[in-house]
Amino acid sequence: MLSKLIKGKAGFTLVEILIVIAIVSILAAIVIIAINPARQIAQANNAQRRVDVNTTLNAVSQYAVDNNGTLPASITITATEICKTGGVCTGLVDLTVLTTTETYLISLPTDPTGVTTNGTGYFIRKTANNRVVVTAPSAQLGATISASR
Repeated sequence: MLSKLIKGKAGFTLVEILIVIAIVSILAAIVIIAINPARQIAQANNAQRRVDVNTTLNAVSQYAVDNNGTLPASITITATEICKTGGVCTGLVDLTVLTTTETYLISLPTDPTGVTTNGTGYFIRKTANNRVVVTAPSAQLGATISASR
C-alpha cells in the first residue's frame, strides 16, 4: 500500500512546473526594477535637463529676434553659470531681461540636481560668431547635454 502512494507522487506535473516558472519570472522582473531605480531617476533628470537647455536657448533666441539680433549683454564667450531668477548674480550670467516682463520666461529653469546657491546649474556662452551655447554640466550617466543656435 505504501509503495502505491509513493509511485503515484513520483514527480511534478507540467502545470506545477509552469506555475513555478511564471512566479520566478514575475519575481525576477520585480527585482530588476527594484534594483535599478537610480538609473530611472538619472534618465528622468537628463530628460528634464534637455528640456531646460532648449527652453533657455529658445528664450535667448526669441529675445535676439525681438531686439534686432542683439543678445542679452551679460552673455560672454566664457561659459558661465546662469543666475537664478531672484538670485544674486555676482559672477553669474544675469538673464533677468528674459523674465522681467515674463515675455520670454516666467522664471529661469533650474537643474534637478546641480543647482548652486544663486545659479541654475546651467551654463551659457556665445561663440565668436554670436552662436549661443547652453550646457548642463551636471548631466548624469555620462551624458553630454548641450544645445546651440
